[in-house]
Amino acid sequence: MRGKVWKYGDHIDTDVIIPARYLNNPDPKALASHCMVDIDEGFAGSVQPGDIMVGGWNFGCGSSREHAPVAIQASGISCVIAASFARIFYRNSINIGFPILECPEASEAIKAGDIVNIDTKTGVITDETTGQTFQAKPFPPFIEQIIDAGGLLSYLKEKK
Repeated sequence: MRGKVWKYGDHIDTDVIIPARYLNNPDPKALASHCMVDIDEGFAGSVQPGDIMVGGWNFGCGSSREHAPVAIQASGISCVIAASFARIFYRNSINIGFPILECPEASEAIKAGDIVNIDTKTGVITDETTGQTFQAKPFPPFIEQIIDAGGLLSYLKEKK
C-alpha cells in the first residue's frame, strides 16, 4: 500500500469519523461522502484511492458502530495507522477486511501529506518523504486471512 497521509489526533471517535446524522443511509459510498466532515470538511472531496490515514491514541473510540471503518474504507483509504485503537473499532475493521496497524512511533513521526508505503504482511511502514521506517506488529496469520478474504463473512464462506 502506498499513498498520501491524512493525519488526525488523539481520541478520534466514531461520531467524528461518521456523524450520526448521516447513518440513515447504509450505502458505503454515501457514508464515505460524509467521512470526517466535522473535523475536516475537505477530506471526502479530496481523498484519493490508496491514501493512508494516521491517527493518535485511542482512534475509533466512542460508539460501537461499524459504519466508522466502513466510511473510511469506502472513502478510498487503504490503511489506518494509529498509536492505538479502541478495541471495538479494531475488531470492526478486521470484520470488514480493513487493515489497520498500531505503531506509536509512526503515528508520532509521520506528518500530513507525507507519502507512506506499508507492507501489512511484515508490518514495515516507510515514510518515503522522510526516509524513516517503522515496525508495526504484523497481523497474526488468521487475521491476515480474514483481511485477505475481504472480511469475516467472506472468510467464513470460503471455509465452507
